[in-house]
Amino acid sequence: MHSALSISFILSVASVRVDTYSNPLPCSGICTNAHDPSLIRRDDGTYFRFSTGGKIAVHTAPSIQGPWTYNGAALPNRSTINKAGNQDLWAPDVAKVESTYYLYYSVGSFSSQDSAIGVATSTSMDADSWTDLGSTGVESVPGSKFNAIDGNLQSANGTLHMNFGSFWSDLFQVEMTATPTTIAEAVTSATQVAFVPTPPQAQEAAFGYQHGDYYYLFFSIGNCCRYDINKPAAGEEYKIQACRSTSGSGLYVDKAGKSCLQGGGTTVLESHDWVYGPGGQGIIRDSKIGLVLYYHYVDTRIGYSDAQKRFGVNKLDFSSGWPCV
Repeated sequence: MHSALSISFILSVASVRVDTYSNPLPCSGICTNAHDPSLIRRDDGTYFRFSTGGKIAVHTAPSIQGPWTYNGAALPNRSTINKAGNQDLWAPDVAKVESTYYLYYSVGSFSSQDSAIGVATSTSMDADSWTDLGSTGVESVPGSKFNAIDGNLQSANGTLHMNFGSFWSDLFQVEMTATPTTIAEAVTSATQVAFVPTPPQAQEAAFGYQHGDYYYLFFSIGNCCRYDINKPAAGEEYKIQACRSTSGSGLYVDKAGKSCLQGGGTTVLESHDWVYGPGGQGIIRDSKIGLVLYYHYVDTRIGYSDAQKRFGVNKLDFSSGWPCV
């Protein structure tokens, strides 16, 4: 009996699939001040990292791994959008369209729907070079079907779209004009692309990326912040998930075939080892490393506060058809 139980136990343990994740690549210089990072490489090879706080903090480095140097605020005079929070700007997303760089940012207050996504432009990305153009037209008020924060510009079949949303029915997409400073259609006609039917509907930080024949919708799900004040139950902290579609506008499904509109999502990265609450993700191709996933996280060996959020980079592999780190 003892032998039979032992064998049964060993087989049951062996049948459990355990996900393993690589730890972030080494980072030098200022690797904190990295909440909600947006990463882009200028033509001269300089990396620019934009992040939440400090009126959108700007850091630069000669390599994706650093050394990172602080260069100042992108919008030192706050946003021209007349909403609460226009001095505490969130969730930057930077994209280059033709010869112009577009910096999208969020204006709003924590746990409020009175929000908007703004845009600034630059031809160099240097900290003192940005011109604020105000709202893109992606705005929400209490009672809207969405929360207008966490913008991400995505190109699909020659058309530009803005992915956005946080809680409040989760993630949406709206078409942008060819010069992507404003919406091309009423924001009320935005298409829902991801939704968790059960409360608290904690999806946000959408990032669209095309690889091969598929468009992948990456997003963060769970509790993002203030871990030092109110640490969530295990598994309820931030993690990164993805769905995919043959169309940039969906229908997105996860690896098991579950619709992203019905709570689907394949986990790409979650807490492991000393990495806790990874999220706010993006993807970029590095000339030396290849395709990488970048994100913020807290190092449990150091501390859990938002100010201690660190910049993480992992090699990204799509060989299975699904992103793996």
